Amino acid sequence: MTKLSVNINKIAVLRNSRGGNLPDVVRSALRIERFGAEGITVHPRPDARHIRYQDVRDLKAAISTELNIEGNPIASFVDLVLEVRPAQVTLVPDAADAITSNAGWDTVRNRTFLTDICGRFNEAGIRTSIFVDPVPEMVEGAAACGARRVELYTEAYAAGYAAGREAAIAPYVEAAEAARRAGLGLNGGHDLNLDNLTYFAERIPWCDEVSIGHALVCDALWYGMENTVRLYRRCLGH
Repeated sequence: MTKLSVNINKIAVLRNSRGGNLPDVVRSALRIERFGAEGITVHPRPDARHIRYQDVRDLKAAISTELNIEGNPIASFVDLVLEVRPAQVTLVPDAADAITSNAGWDTVRNRTFLTDICGRFNEAGIRTSIFVDPVPEMVEGAAACGARRVELYTEAYAAGYAAGREAAIAPYVEAAEAARRAGLGLNGGHDLNLDNLTYFAERIPWCDEVSIGHALVCDALWYGMENTVRLYRRCLGH
């Protein structure tokens, strides 16, 4: 079954908005694990507006499930990942001022750069995943760069779901099949929620993992975090 990795960036946003250490990011991650999540995702950005580099170090020392670190592989990010050695690193082409991830890599145009980065992380025993749009050529390009997985950028699926879920999922099924043919593992993330996640998981049952943060934390305001994690896992067939 598809695993659930919970992105805890928004918990860090709440902490940073007041100062101090409430809510405690590490304690939150440990509870989310206990509630059933199979992984924790963080996306540290250069301005440290949510997850900070020290949070990443603290989380790696504390959690028992897989740690997935997302981010643009600038020099400081690469150094952090090689220091912490998470289970997985997800390469995302974020601009420094991006509010959130808004595009996948062009794995053809950036092949030389991504091949070098993937090689460094693979050599360190860190599973590499490249964030891509649902385009078979970009998926195949990720395989050529030495990635072990791709993460499909699912914003377009989420945006089109209400108007017609079959049309919305079609390019993702095609890209997922391309990943399977290329021998790549498959992740998904961005704007997946309780409304659209079940159909995504049903149509692409070989997806290894989804990482969900914003919608899940919002739902937790109403349902509580423990119940929310269980609801998301239920969408995945658990």
